[in-house]
Amino acid sequence: MTEKNKELLFDQFPAVSTEQWKAKVEADLKGAPFDKKLVWRTNEGFNVQPMYRAEDIVDLKTTDSLPGQYPYVRGTKTNNDWLSRQEIIAETAEEANAKALDVLTKGINSLGFKVKEATEEEVKTLLNGVDLEKVEVNFVCCPRKALQLAKVVAEYLKSVGAEKTFKGSIDFNPFKKALKHGVEFPGDIAAMGKEIVETVKDIPGLKVLSVNSEMLSNAGAYIYQELGYAMSWGAEWLSLLAEAGVDADEAARRIKFNMGISSNYFMELAKFRAARMLWAQIAKQYGVSDDAAKQAVHATTSRFNQTIYDAHVNLLRSQTETMSAALAGVDSITVVPFDDPYQTPDDFSERIARNQQFLLKEESHLDKVVDPAGGSYYVETLTVALATEAWKLFLDVEDKGGFLAAVNEGLVQKTVTESSEKRHTDVARRKEILLGTNQYPNINEKAADKIKKTSACGCGCATENVEGKTLPVSRAASDFEALRLATEAASNRPKVFMLTIGNLAMRLARAQFSTNFFGCAGYEIIDNLGFDTVAQGVDAALEAGADVIVLCSSDDEYATLAPEAFKYLNGRAEFVVAGAPACADELKAVGIKDFVHVRCNVLDTLRDFNDRLLK
Repeated sequence: MTEKNKELLFDQFPAVSTEQWKAKVEADLKGAPFDKKLVWRTNEGFNVQPMYRAEDIVDLKTTDSLPGQYPYVRGTKTNNDWLSRQEIIAETAEEANAKALDVLTKGINSLGFKVKEATEEEVKTLLNGVDLEKVEVNFVCCPRKALQLAKVVAEYLKSVGAEKTFKGSIDFNPFKKALKHGVEFPGDIAAMGKEIVETVKDIPGLKVLSVNSEMLSNAGAYIYQELGYAMSWGAEWLSLLAEAGVDADEAARRIKFNMGISSNYFMELAKFRAARMLWAQIAKQYGVSDDAAKQAVHATTSRFNQTIYDAHVNLLRSQTETMSAALAGVDSITVVPFDDPYQTPDDFSERIARNQQFLLKEESHLDKVVDPAGGSYYVETLTVALATEAWKLFLDVEDKGGFLAAVNEGLVQKTVTESSEKRHTDVARRKEILLGTNQYPNINEKAADKIKKTSACGCGCATENVEGKTLPVSRAASDFEALRLATEAASNRPKVFMLTIGNLAMRLARAQFSTNFFGCAGYEIIDNLGFDTVAQGVDAALEAGADVIVLCSSDDEYATLAPEAFKYLNGRAEFVVAGAPACADELKAVGIKDFVHVRCNVLDTLRDFNDRLLK
């Protein structure tokens, strides 16, 4: 009866068309064009609408399948549980083992070990006391030691009777050398891959062929680029091993996708859904069975957007990133500790990183609902749009000879570098926001003393980089951090004085804007309630020892106040006008050259001031 009443109630309301909604929105926009004001052009190459309706997904085939069904857009599982991984950072194998056993008592069920020597003794020590039936174990090593490690791990698992129940991976990534250093891998990748696969043939749960697109994500690649290149990378493995005579199903079952997660919440959620779908379809073209075409995905939160200043904001970024991956149905997740940019993570930051995942499981119950985004008009549309753009990139790479050829020629690195540079420019212009770095900085924070260098990989594989053929390594915040560190290192910390005068609302707004602007360089900010005359304000600024005086008022008042203040100051400090007034040309004619406003390149402007002010 209740359901019937509901139906009758809803039947009383006429259906509202998309055109009617748009007309209403445009009326509220006072006639401004809907598409120009509200449609968002993404970095991924397609538009995002401000609203989606059932009609937007009616023709999408991605909504027809169920979780666990080919092509796995809704997940490869019939539950949404995921493994919580912690990367074990330690100097020795003994220390790593002790740390691993400790975190296993604190909720972790997937371990990441960095192997240095790949000896039998090292592996035995690392795994001593670890319940291999309950814990996933993943090994990272230098690619040239991967075969040796595979042999040692296989023998050890057989010796303890865990070869049939073991779950884990060995990160054989021979593409890493070319991506990171621009140098081709010296060995025969296909032959080595085949030998590694044959070495672990009796251990069905051991993945040994790495698709590490996390490297691209952390280098600043756009989401569709990481997705497209990851698909091409996986296809390269299938091609190489097919040529080497490895069964298609066997090759596919040995591939592990290690992907990054950026802070674009819904886009990342859609990315993992699209990845499973694309991979299943690509694998099928190689003759892989539906079951073997299930993509195994480990997700790691971003390092590219982590910051040294206001580092606890990294927790907010990594939390939403973890949510994206969890809701998307990945197999395992690593949360990068918030202090990773400036030191080896300590016990506190590692504990918080663990608890970020546990909160989503134990308190938010995200592991209890399979593909909660399924059927969402927005997410389903994003999934298809991302898949379309990634597929274009995939085909382009294939046309140029495949992923290995593209990497060896530096084409992948060049494309990602261009994207990274664009993102750095967007950060410099505040088109991409990093709270605490290029917007709303904690101006009194010091960071130089907390930065500690971390050691290299320690495997003896140091390689000279080939210029123009390597992935970029700088985080999005690195340029702004260099500014602030330069301020900290200077003998004088510049003082910026807000000369607020005239229209109350405008002077307060522009003083706040200018405070955030100059605070990004770590300057000392002196704000004020307002002055009756510019002379009074300039005198107060000079008495306070100001290096920069920022005039904050309204556009109409600048025509008289700015020339008066500039003349009275007479070069005794740097003079800046807050805003881009219509009278800017007239002000420049009297010698005023510095203006700060929303169209400024914040980074370049502050670099210029650093050059003038720091001693």
